[in-house]
Amino acid sequence: MSELDDPGDGKSKKKRGRPGRPPAPNKKPRKSPLEKCPMGVQRGRKANGMAQQNGEGDPVTLFEVVKQGKSAMQSVVDDWIESYKQDRDLALLDLINFFIQCSGCKGTVRIEMFRNMQNAEIIRKMTEEFDEDSGDYPLTISGPLWKKFRYNFCEFICVLIRQCQYSIIYDEYMMDTVISLLTGLSDSQVRAFRHTSTLAAMKLMTALVNVALNLSINQDNTQRQYETERNKMVGKRANEKLELLLQRRKELQENQDEIENMMNSIFKGIFVHRYRDAIAEIRAICIEEIGVWMKMYSDAFLNDSYLKYVGWTLHDRQGEVRLKCLKALQNLYTNRELFPKLELFTNRFKDRIVSMTLDKEYDVAVEAIRLVTLILQGSEDALSNEDCENVYHLVYSAHRPVAVAAGEFLHRKLFSRHDPQAEEALAKRRGRSSPNGNLIRMLVLFFLESELHEHAAYLVDSLWESSQELLKDWECMTELLLEEPVQGEEVLSDRQESALIELTICTIRQAAEAHPPVGRGTGKRVLTAKERKTQIDDKNKLTEHFIMALPMLLSKYQTDAEKVANLLQIPQYFDLDVYSAGRMEKHLDALLKQIKFVVEKHTDMEVLEACSKTYSILCSEEYTIMNRVDIGRSQLIDELAERFNHSVEELLQAGEEADDDDIYNVLSTLKKLTAFHNAHDLTRWDLFGNCYRLLRTGIEQGSMPEQIAVQALQCSHYSILWQLVKITEGAPSKAFMLLCDLLMIFSHQLTTGSREGLQPLVFNPDSSLQNELLNFILDHVFIDQDDENQSIEGDEEDEANKIEALHKRRNLLAAFSKLIIYDIVDMPAAADIFKHYMKYYNDYGDIIKETLSKTRQTDKILCAKTLILSLQQLFNELIQDQGPNLDRTSSHVSGIKELARRFALTFGLDQIKTREAVATLHKDGIEFAFKYQNPKGPEYPPPNLAFLEVLCEFSSNLRCTLHSYLEKFMTEQMMERREDIWLPLISYRNSLLTGGDEDRMSITSGSSTRCLKVSSHGLFCVWCRGSAEESVESSWMMRNDTLQTPGALQTPQLTSTVLRENPRQAAEHLPEQNSEPGSESDYVHKRGLMEDDAEPIFEDVMMSSRGQLEDMSEEFEDTMVIDLPPSRNRRERAELRPDFFDSAKIQFYEKKKSLFTSLCSIVFI
Repeated sequence: MSELDDPGDGKSKKKRGRPGRPPAPNKKPRKSPLEKCPMGVQRGRKANGMAQQNGEGDPVTLFEVVKQGKSAMQSVVDDWIESYKQDRDLALLDLINFFIQCSGCKGTVRIEMFRNMQNAEIIRKMTEEFDEDSGDYPLTISGPLWKKFRYNFCEFICVLIRQCQYSIIYDEYMMDTVISLLTGLSDSQVRAFRHTSTLAAMKLMTALVNVALNLSINQDNTQRQYETERNKMVGKRANEKLELLLQRRKELQENQDEIENMMNSIFKGIFVHRYRDAIAEIRAICIEEIGVWMKMYSDAFLNDSYLKYVGWTLHDRQGEVRLKCLKALQNLYTNRELFPKLELFTNRFKDRIVSMTLDKEYDVAVEAIRLVTLILQGSEDALSNEDCENVYHLVYSAHRPVAVAAGEFLHRKLFSRHDPQAEEALAKRRGRSSPNGNLIRMLVLFFLESELHEHAAYLVDSLWESSQELLKDWECMTELLLEEPVQGEEVLSDRQESALIELTICTIRQAAEAHPPVGRGTGKRVLTAKERKTQIDDKNKLTEHFIMALPMLLSKYQTDAEKVANLLQIPQYFDLDVYSAGRMEKHLDALLKQIKFVVEKHTDMEVLEACSKTYSILCSEEYTIMNRVDIGRSQLIDELAERFNHSVEELLQAGEEADDDDIYNVLSTLKKLTAFHNAHDLTRWDLFGNCYRLLRTGIEQGSMPEQIAVQALQCSHYSILWQLVKITEGAPSKAFMLLCDLLMIFSHQLTTGSREGLQPLVFNPDSSLQNELLNFILDHVFIDQDDENQSIEGDEEDEANKIEALHKRRNLLAAFSKLIIYDIVDMPAAADIFKHYMKYYNDYGDIIKETLSKTRQTDKILCAKTLILSLQQLFNELIQDQGPNLDRTSSHVSGIKELARRFALTFGLDQIKTREAVATLHKDGIEFAFKYQNPKGPEYPPPNLAFLEVLCEFSSNLRCTLHSYLEKFMTEQMMERREDIWLPLISYRNSLLTGGDEDRMSITSGSSTRCLKVSSHGLFCVWCRGSAEESVESSWMMRNDTLQTPGALQTPQLTSTVLRENPRQAAEHLPEQNSEPGSESDYVHKRGLMEDDAEPIFEDVMMSSRGQLEDMSEEFEDTMVIDLPPSRNRRERAELRPDFFDSAKIQFYEKKKSLFTSLCSIVFI
C-alpha cells in the first residue's frame, strides 16, 4: 500500500538524509552552565530573570523589542547570542519568556522555575496566570502594529537559527530546550499557546531545513574535492589535504545527523499533531510551511511520505486551509523538474483537485483552476478530456476571477500556437495578413459547441486577459467574413458566420468600454492611466478598421436580419471624430447608403430599431458629421412619410375592399416610422393625424387589421410622448405646483357649502402619492446652496438668479404645506419639514412656523406627536452616523436639544390648554427612549436613552403624572445607577420631580426689558415695556384665532404659476391696511404661505441664542405665535414678486380628474 493512501499517524521508516528518529531517545539531558555571570552584568536585568526597563524607558525584553521593530533583527539576535555566551540560562530564560509573552500571557518564568521545574510544570503555571477575560492575543489582534509583529516574530526565529547555525545549535542545550518548550506549548489546551508555539515551531523547522540544505551542498562539494584529490597520482596527491577533507566530511555528516534529529523532533512532535488541529489557522500554518520545505529541500521532503499530508488536507472543511494546500502545490508544479516526483501524487489526487474548481469558496476555486492549468502545462496527458470539459464551462461563470482563470486554462489548452512560425508562413501562402485564422475558427467552434450562445460576452471577457491579442485581431475576423476561402480552407457555415459576428461585436464592446459585461463585477471601476490609454488606442484602431469594413459587411449580409442587427451595433463604439479628422466622409456616405437599403428591405422590428439607434448615435450634436447624417435621415423620413400618407389614403378609400397589398404597404411603412419615432422627434411630419384616422376608422367600422391598429397606437403613443417632453422639459416644479392645486381643488372641501353632488369628484391622495410629494420636496427644496456671500460683488444677474431660485423653492414648500394644513396630506408628513427648521431657518423659517401654528390649531395632540416624531428622526439619523455611543456634548446633540427648546416655546404659557398635548409628547418620547434593550445586557442603558435629554426641554407642570409613567419603564437597577452613561435618565427624572422653584424670569432684548412672573396658581402676569409703534405692529399676535377646522376652511389661495394672474392686477385685490388682523382674508393675502415676505416686525424668541422671551402680550390664547428675525435672506426675499391668485377664475370641470392623473405621471416618471 502506498503511503499516500495511509491516513495514519504519519509514522514512516527511517531513511538516511531526512528526519526519522523520535525525539525522546536522542534528546540528551540539559547540562548546567559551568560559569555563572555575576549580577548586574546584563543591563536592565535582575538575577531572577525578571526584565526591567532602564531609566530612559527603552524596551529591554525580547518581546518589546520585536514588537516595536525599531531595531534591525540582525542586531537583536547578535545581542542575544552575546548574552548566551555569557550566561546560557539567563539568555534561554529570555527566549522562553519571549515565547510566553508572544502568546499573550501576562505571567513570567523566573530563574528558579527554569532551574527546578519541568516544562510541563512551567506551562501549567503559565496557564494559570493566563488572562482569560480576553480571547485576543498578539497573533489575532488586528491592526498594523500587530500585523508587523507577526512578521517580526517569524523573522526573529529565522535570523536566530541562521546566526547560530555554525556552533550554538549543536551544543545540545539551546535547541533541545527550545524544541522541548515549543512541543509542550503546542500540546496546550490554551489556544494562544498552541497557535503561537506552532507558528514558532514551523518557522524554526523552515530555518533548520535551510541549514540542512546548506550542509548537504557542502557535503557534496567536500565529497567532490575528496574524490578529485584521491584520483590524482600518488606523487601529486596531498595526504594532509585528504585527511582534512575526510575530517571535514565527517564533521558535516555529524552536523547533518544532528539537524535531522531536530527536524524529526519538530515534525513528529508538533506537525503530525497540529496539521489536524481544531483551529483552522493552525492547520493552515502547518500546510503552508510543509509546502516551503518540499520546495526548498525537495530531495529530502518531496516524496509521498510528506505529500500525503497535503493531499489529505485538500478535503479540509475550512476554505482557508484548502487554499493553503493549493498554493503550496502551485509552488511545486511551477517547477517542471519536480514533475517526476509528483506523478504518483497527481494520479492519486487529480480528481479531487479538478472537483475543487467548483468549490463553494470562490478564492479556492480560482486557485484550483490555476493549479489544474499548471498540471496541464507540465503534462498534457495528465488530464483527461472529461477533466478539461469540467473546467471549460467555467468561462461562463458569473464570478469574474473564476471565469478569467478558466479562460487562461482554455487558452493554454486550445488557443496556444505550438509552432507560430509555421502558422505565419501558412497564412502568407493563403494570402492572409494574420496567422490567427485557425485559432478564430477554433474559438467559433468552441462557442457553438458549448450551447450557451447568449453568453458570448462572458466568453470574450473570460479570455480577454489571456487571449487579448487574438480577440483584437479584427482584420482576421473581417477577412473570414468577407473573403472567399482559399484552397485548403473550409467554408464558414451560416451558423458559424452568425457566431463570429456576435463574438466580434463582443470584442469591440470589451475594447471600447474597458469593463466587464453586465453581471460580471459590482460596477465600473476607475481606469488607471495605462488602461485609459489602451482603451483610447483600441477604440481608434477598431474605428479606423470598421469605418471601411462595416459598409462592405452590411452589403454582404443586408438580407440577413440577425446578422444585420448585430452589425449595426458597431457604430455605437466608434470614435466619430475619426470621420472628419481622417477625411473619411465617403465611408460615412457608404454607411448611410447601406443603412437606407436595410430600412427599405426589412420590416423586422429588431433590425429597424437598430437602424434607428444608429442614426441617433450618428446625429449627436457634438460631432461635425451631424449635419450630413441629419440630411440623410430627413430624406429617408420624407420618403417614408410620403409613402405612408399615400398608402393610408388608398387604404381608407378602398374601405372593406382593401386587398393584402394595401394593408402591407400601410403596415410596412408604419412599422418603420414607429421604430424611428421611438428615438427621433418626428413631430414635424405630423404622423399622429393619419394614425388617429386609422384608429378612428377601426373603431367606427371594426374592420382595421390588428397589426395596423397596434402600430398606429404605438406611433401615436410616441407622438404624445414627444409632445409631453416639449411641454414638461425642465419644468417639474410647474407640474408639482399644478398637482398641488388640483389636490386642493378636488379635496374634501369640494363638497362644503351644500355641494354634496360633487362628491364623486373628490380625490384623496393615497400614501404612495403622499410619499412621492414629500420626496419631491426633500429633493428640490431642502438642498444645500452655495453661500450667497461668495458671489462677486456687483454681479446683479447672479444675485437675481439666486433670489429667483429661492423664490421657486419657497413656492414649492408653501404649496405642500397648504396640503398639510388643510388635512389633504397626513400631518405626520410634516415631521420631515419641521426637522429642517433650524438648518433652513433663514430661507423657510416663516413658512415652517406658520405651518406649525396652523396644524396645532387643527389638532393639538397630533401636532405634538408630529413634533416629537421629527426629533426622533433627527436622533435616529445621528445614531446611524455616529453609532450608539453618542457624545452628548457634541454640536449635533446640542442642535437637536436647541430645536426641542424652540418647539417647546411654541406651546405658549397657558399650560392648562396644552397639558394633554405636552403629556402625549412626553409619553411618545419615553416610549422611544426605552423602545430597544441594550444587546449587552440589562446593566447597560438602552440605545435611545440619550433622547431623554432632548425630552427635558418639554418638562412642564405635568410632572407627577409623567413621573409615574416613566417609572413603568424603569427597573430597580436603573433607579440605583449613577454612572455617566445614565445621566440622561437622571436629568429627566430631576426635571419631572423639581417643583416650581423658579418663579421669575427676566428677559432682556436690546433696549427693551420685560419681566414675566409666575403666580402660585400657574397664571401669568406680563408687564411689557416698549414703544407704541411696536405694540401696534405686534397686534396681530394678540388676535383671536377664528379659523375653523380643515373641513370648514375657505377655499385656499392657489399656488400654481400657470394659473397666476398678473401681479399688478393682483395688487388691486389686496386687502385694505385697516383690515382686521387675524381674519381669514388677512391670512390668505397678508400672511399667506406664498407671501411677499416683507420685513418682520419682531425678533423671534425661538431663534434667540440666550433663550430670551420678547414681545409677549398679556392677551393670548392657547398658542403663542412668534414672528421671525430680520435676516439677509429675508430682505432679499422682499424683492421677490408676490404670488396672488384669483380663485374665482378657477372653474371645476369633470375633465379635471383626467388632467390630474396625467400630471401625476409627469411629475413622478
